[in-house]
Amino acid sequence: MTTEPPPPPEDDPFKKREPPPGEGGGSPYGTPSEGSEGGDTTPPPYAGDPYGGGPYGNEPLAGMPPLGDSPKRVLARIIDMILVGAVVWLVAWAFGATDYDVDSGNIEYSDSVGQSVIAAVLYVAYDTVLTAKSGQTLGKKLFHMRVANLNDGSTPSWQTSLIRALVLWLPFAFCCACIWTAITGGWSFFDKPYKQGLHDKPAKTVVVSTG
Repeated sequence: MTTEPPPPPEDDPFKKREPPPGEGGGSPYGTPSEGSEGGDTTPPPYAGDPYGGGPYGNEPLAGMPPLGDSPKRVLARIIDMILVGAVVWLVAWAFGATDYDVDSGNIEYSDSVGQSVIAAVLYVAYDTVLTAKSGQTLGKKLFHMRVANLNDGSTPSWQTSLIRALVLWLPFAFCCACIWTAITGGWSFFDKPYKQGLHDKPAKTVVVSTG
């Protein structure tokens, strides 16, 4: 019987745990870990870590859930865009900052800029707050996915969440909504090895499945 006190609880339940000595951490690519009985010891493709690794050496995703499905990521993002877009329109209408002048039918440049500012603030705030709290926007929660730090699987910090949201939403709000949505939405389909969106790159995050 041991008298040692139990270890303190982890603040983040999603954070990866370092595997016991002699045990592999598992691979999100489906390759048996090195040293497992009868397993292939060849490392999976693209196993290098461009962000400096961690307790799992060259495979930072070892011990984490599978990477999120790209089509589901797109659907989750569309849901987020619709939900926040409806709020943006209501706030812009309340402040008279809609794109169209009801009286003349002409586009007013100042109104357009005002709506873009409102959109940028609300989209960035929405994504930053929910990602920093749980790693999940409402769309991601619906499709059982979450954002995680690549190096240890933990929920992103406020700073990391803000960086990710700024890259994602500022171009969307101010200059190239359709093009930027297509680029960021489609990036994870082709990215190797971590299926990162373009906005995941500076934040050093990935999207993983929760179930």
